[in-house]
Amino acid sequence: MIRSETWAPERHPAFARVFAPGQLTFGLIAPLVGYPNTAVPDMTDHVALAVQADQAGFAALWLRDVPLLEPAFGDAGQVFDPFVYAAMLAAVTRRISIGTAGIVLTLRDPLMVAKQACSLDVLLRGRLLLGLSTGDRPSEYPAFGQDFDTRAERFRECVEILHTVTERPFPAYRSRYYGQLNGELDLLPKPHFGRLPMLAIGRCKQDISWLANHMDGWIWHQSAFNTLPDVIDHWRKSADQPSFRPYGYATFFDLEDDPNAPLKAGRGISTGRNALIDLWQRQQAEGVSHVALNLKPLRRPATEVLQELAEYVLPHFPTHEKPYA
Repeated sequence: MIRSETWAPERHPAFARVFAPGQLTFGLIAPLVGYPNTAVPDMTDHVALAVQADQAGFAALWLRDVPLLEPAFGDAGQVFDPFVYAAMLAAVTRRISIGTAGIVLTLRDPLMVAKQACSLDVLLRGRLLLGLSTGDRPSEYPAFGQDFDTRAERFRECVEILHTVTERPFPAYRSRYYGQLNGELDLLPKPHFGRLPMLAIGRCKQDISWLANHMDGWIWHQSAFNTLPDVIDHWRKSADQPSFRPYGYATFFDLEDDPNAPLKAGRGISTGRNALIDLWQRQQAEGVSHVALNLKPLRRPATEVLQELAEYVLPHFPTHEKPYA
């Protein structure tokens, strides 16, 4: 299903808060705490940190989908199921968009994902962003009885099913991997604003042209900064229909005590705030729409880092305020 010409994701409040042409915003990947030397984070203060992020003006909280802990992978994410956790976070925050980054669609039943996502979209009144992925842990696939080698085809089919059952009444479809509907059953509720914005998290084993024509935005990993303009240009030119398609990236992040510490960029970003402001002003001009910060390598207290970013960095990149209906 190609992106509809009659519905723009910018109509959705969560999307509009995070993404706007020519403007860069910032999100935080849960958990909002550093845990550089362990796979499992300390979630003791997770509610207070989410409230602080909301009040500070961050655009989004991003929740990962890590159903099983693989010690060799070394990261349990925020531990809690992303859909359940999204509902809890929405109850303690007011404005911040809550996104999944991303639901491992090829390990879940697409009808249940549609039911969960639409339920959250309605209950949260447009604060949910549905990020989708194929995951990066091959060991999980046998545990769920799924074939790792067919994940690319199954992802495409799942996206088609999500669109079909969330946007059409009493839909009919026949799929190769996930069953069929004959038009006698309907999925409720439907999205609060008519459609769910869907974001690709990573490449999802797809060509860029497929992502550009079937997803409403793309959040990739941090790539070489000197190639970003080319990546963004290729992404936007791959779409058949001209429209705003945001590009963002996720990165490991550590903020130095010294505000003048130079930028060190490798597998993540480590820097003082002044070099950070310079970097992000340049990337905003290059067309980056959103940066999602993964605080796993953080060495300072998270509450201290969030306060410094809120006081010195975020004022240069204001979040787009969008009322929720």
